[in-house]
Amino acid sequence: MAAFVDRAPFTAKAGNGGNGCVSFHREKFVQNGGPDGGDGGRGGDVVLLADENMHTLLDFRFRSKYEAEAGADGSSGRRQGKRGEELIVKVPVGTVVRQKESGVVVADMYEAGRRKVLLRGGRGGWGNSHFATPTRQAPNFAKPGIKTERHEFVLELKSIADVGLVGYPNVGKSTILSVVTAAKPKIANYHFTTLTPNLGMVRRHGQDFVMADIPGLVEGASDGAGLGHDFLRHVERTRLLLHVIDAAGSEGRHPVEDYEQINQELLRYGDLASRPQIIAANKMDLPDGETGYQMLKEHIGDKYPVFPVSAATRQGFDQLMDCVADTLAALPSMVPFAEEEMLPEMLENSAFEVTKDGHVFVVSGSAAVQLIDSVNFSDEESMNWFHRTLRRAGIIDALRAAGAQEGSTVRIEDMEFDFVE
Repeated sequence: MAAFVDRAPFTAKAGNGGNGCVSFHREKFVQNGGPDGGDGGRGGDVVLLADENMHTLLDFRFRSKYEAEAGADGSSGRRQGKRGEELIVKVPVGTVVRQKESGVVVADMYEAGRRKVLLRGGRGGWGNSHFATPTRQAPNFAKPGIKTERHEFVLELKSIADVGLVGYPNVGKSTILSVVTAAKPKIANYHFTTLTPNLGMVRRHGQDFVMADIPGLVEGASDGAGLGHDFLRHVERTRLLLHVIDAAGSEGRHPVEDYEQINQELLRYGDLASRPQIIAANKMDLPDGETGYQMLKEHIGDKYPVFPVSAATRQGFDQLMDCVADTLAALPSMVPFAEEEMLPEMLENSAFEVTKDGHVFVVSGSAAVQLIDSVNFSDEESMNWFHRTLRRAGIIDALRAAGAQEGSTVRIEDMEFDFVE
C-alpha cells in the first residue's frame, strides 16, 4: 500500500512567452516591403486538476518541480508563434495550495474534477509589424516574450468528510467506523493504531454522508504534540464532529476530563470548537460505562446530545446515526477556503529597483531586463522607443530621484549607457 503523505512542497513555473519577430516583407518586384514580423506565442499555463483517484500527495515527494511549455517565437509573414501547451498537475480532492512564503491560500481543490489555473503563461512579444507608424516605416526591433517567475507552494491534503470522529487514542473510533460503514480500518488495542484518515460512507434513511476516522488527539496537539497538526488538518473541513469518549475510563482517564481536554485542543487550533458536536459515550459494555455516561450527561447538559453506545457489542448506533443524519440535514454545505488570485502583475514581477554601485546607477528587476532584451541598440528608432519607455515606466524619474544627472552612467543587466533626460 502506498504511503500516506498529506503535506508536500511544490514548485511551478508557467511557460515563457515567445519572442516577437523582426522581419520585412520580401518578394519579387517588391524592393522595400513593410515590416511583417509575427508575435510570439503565449506560454503554457499551469493548471491544477482535482483527481478523485488520488488519495495521497506521495507523488510530489518524488517530483516537486513542474514547468509548462514556453510559447514559440513569431516568424515572418505575420505568423504568430505556437502557444505553449498547458501543464495539468493532478492533485487529490481536498488539496489546499498555499504560497510558501506568505501562507496565502491560492487554490482549494475541494471537489472532484475542479480545474484551477494556478499560474498563467507569459504573453508573447509583439513582432516589429506592431511598431510601424507613418514616420517609422521600418522598425528594426520587436518585443521579447514575458519571462515568468518560478513560484514555491505547499500542498496540504485536508480530508473531505461530513463527519469527523474525534477523541483520544484507543477510545474506539476505528471500531465505530467499521460498525456504521463498510470501511475496514486497522483496529488494535494500542495507541495510534490509526495513523492516517480512514473514510467510510454512511447511508441513513436515503441520505448519504462521509465519515472520517481521524488519528487520535493528545494533550498539546494544537502545538504539534503527538500527531498534532497532522490530525487537526483533517478536521478543518468537517461540518459535524462525532466526539467519541471512553465512558468506562478503561485506561485510567476520566470521561469528563477527556471531553474538556479534547475541546480545549480544538479551541486552541482555531474555530473547531464551535463546530456542532454529538457525543458518543463508548464502551458502555464495560463495568464503569454507565457511571461515566451519567457524569458526561450531567456535565454537558443540553449543550450537545450524548448517546451511550458499545462498538464491541454494536449497540446504540441506530439512535446515534439518526441524530447525525438529522443534524447534517440542517447544517449548511461545506464552505471552501477563500482563495487569493495570483495577479498577472505579481507573476510578471513588473517592479524595478534603482541602486548605486560606486558612480554607476543600477536598474534591476525583471521588467528592466525584459526592456533591455527588446531593444536593438544599433537602431536609432529603437533607441528612441527605449528612452520613451523608460520615461513611461517611471525609471527616468526614479533615476533622477536617486541623484542621476545628465551624463551619469546607468547599467541594466550588462548594458551601460549615459543618462539623458
